[in-house]
Amino acid sequence: MRNFFVDSDISIAKTIHSDFYKSEKALEMAKEKIFAAGLQYAGDTDMLPADGAAFPLTLLEGFLNEPLLVLKDKAGVISCMSNVCTHRGNLLITEPCQLSQLKCRYHGRTFNLAGELVSMPEFKEVKNFPCADDNLHQVKLFQWEKLLFVSLNPVVKPGEYFKEMMKRMEFFPLDKLVRRDDLGKDYYVNANWALYCENYLEGFHIPFVHAGLNQVLDFGDYETELFFPYSSLQLGIGKTSAGCFDLPPSSPDFGKNIAAYYFWVFPNMMFNFYPWGLSLNIVQPLGVAKTKVSFVTYMYDESLREQGAGAGLDKVEAEDEEIVQNVQKGIGSRFYKQGRYSVKREKGTHHFHTLLANFINTNE
Repeated sequence: MRNFFVDSDISIAKTIHSDFYKSEKALEMAKEKIFAAGLQYAGDTDMLPADGAAFPLTLLEGFLNEPLLVLKDKAGVISCMSNVCTHRGNLLITEPCQLSQLKCRYHGRTFNLAGELVSMPEFKEVKNFPCADDNLHQVKLFQWEKLLFVSLNPVVKPGEYFKEMMKRMEFFPLDKLVRRDDLGKDYYVNANWALYCENYLEGFHIPFVHAGLNQVLDFGDYETELFFPYSSLQLGIGKTSAGCFDLPPSSPDFGKNIAAYYFWVFPNMMFNFYPWGLSLNIVQPLGVAKTKVSFVTYMYDESLREQGAGAGLDKVEAEDEEIVQNVQKGIGSRFYKQGRYSVKREKGTHHFHTLLANFINTNE
């Protein structure tokens, strides 16, 4: 397995080696070292309308495939735990429901809403039972306003991922967002997941790929801010104030024509804030050169949806897909191994590549 390396100095660095996008082994290592180790979107509090409500979640279905359940207990506390019975591995719930306890339909093993074993038929003769392993495994859950995130890594620190975004968007009414599944969509891209992410992480390509978006955004003022260790922000500055945020004086961006906030959270979440709401994009590997991109739409003011940088997202997505699919073909060339970075325009992609290399090479 190649030792991937990206120099921390962008002015001398080369891009991550093209083998990263072509290797089954690299993808398998990314599954455990990158995706299972970080935070993933799990839904929102509107999916738990009352105490005792629960819903099942297969985390990154088709890739991580981890069966989880999210529930709100009788005190209104939201938690996440394994959705797998500790007896024989049956799924405990398969659809959203209202619960007073969790009871396996296979052999009747019962748990309380904290995931603790309550009872099990026909187990009187079993020695050293029950023990801690008979309880449901607890999974780390992080809540930002109504948005829910989970991690299979119990020591993950959500603040390292979300702190800067939460602070920057304090003015934004997240509590008033409404998930609109009728406006959401899944896209399937014939390219490696990392190619899709790195394309997102630079605005360098906008004048060349997105003619419509380029008419709205001022490319000369396009800014990228890195929030170490695990996130970044691209500020989409509008050419005029039309279709831009009405920012309060408390915002560090007050006085600027901000058409869009493009936040990226390692490894695969994109938070695109527009005056109309939030387009949350989840990038999920399905294979070395197959990626699912889920657009989850949260609406705040639908009357603004066809204005500014937040309009015509389907067209922008199609343009991005065409490019990254061509790149996937190109990196298969015998003559291409690595490239260089624009110091001014590609620091977001460089940051991403350094994280990929660090996690693949050293994270256990």
